[in-house]
Amino acid sequence: MLSTFMTAAAILLSAGSPGNGSSCDANLAAAGLCSSNSGTSLTIRAERAQPGARTPSNRPHQTNAGPGTPAPPTKFVFEDCLDDADNSLSCFRRPADEDPDDPAAPAPALPTVTMSDLASFSPASATAVGEPGNVGIAGMPTNFVAAASAHTRTGTLFGFPLTLRFTPSGYDFTYGDGERATTATGGRPWSDLGQAQFTATGTSHVYEERGTYLAEVDVRYTATVNFGGGWFPVAGELTADGPTQEIRIFEAHTALVAHSCAQRPTGPGC
Repeated sequence: MLSTFMTAAAILLSAGSPGNGSSCDANLAAAGLCSSNSGTSLTIRAERAQPGARTPSNRPHQTNAGPGTPAPPTKFVFEDCLDDADNSLSCFRRPADEDPDDPAAPAPALPTVTMSDLASFSPASATAVGEPGNVGIAGMPTNFVAAASAHTRTGTLFGFPLTLRFTPSGYDFTYGDGERATTATGGRPWSDLGQAQFTATGTSHVYEERGTYLAEVDVRYTATVNFGGGWFPVAGELTADGPTQEIRIFEAHTALVAHSCAQRPTGPGC
């Protein structure tokens, strides 16, 4: 504790005319610097304090716990600080009254998310590709493949940053000839399946007549959301509409010939 060094002095301050009820300033009185008040004048006396001496202003708080026991900390009350206009402290209030380290303080509640809330977070669409090369033969299977996979999107929802994970859950094929099909997968190429061309697969379709058709596939997704504390599922599905794809279907004619085109390039059908 800093020692107080004061030079003995007598300061005579005018306190007005008798009967005004003037008294020693509260801060000075608390420091023990007021000795007399005649009603017409105020005499302030100060004494030199020796280094390390304890004056009323620096004397430690006495408790019943025994000598040398530190005084308990004084609880700071914001309203009392404002009411004490004579103090020299700056009064600040914590942004929230709750103790940030208090485990009982409630955490911000996360919002409830529905699929309609995720409309702005569009999942990736897929294109229906017909094998081979978007060309088919009337009366024979055309194999369709739609490449879609799980992926994520990031953004902000209701003021909270979040990450969305979309996972394909179903495929709705429209073939352009009035027929539709719903499958659990997007299909695989004939080569991956180990099948010959123009053989049926789980996603193939047979066009009965030649012509040009506009095919498409809409992919349905399930979603999980993460606000930073783990993944939570969102009820329902979100559909990504795919672009149309032109599929050309031709007719195939056969003829009985004596030689192959390799043997006779000018033969029928070569």
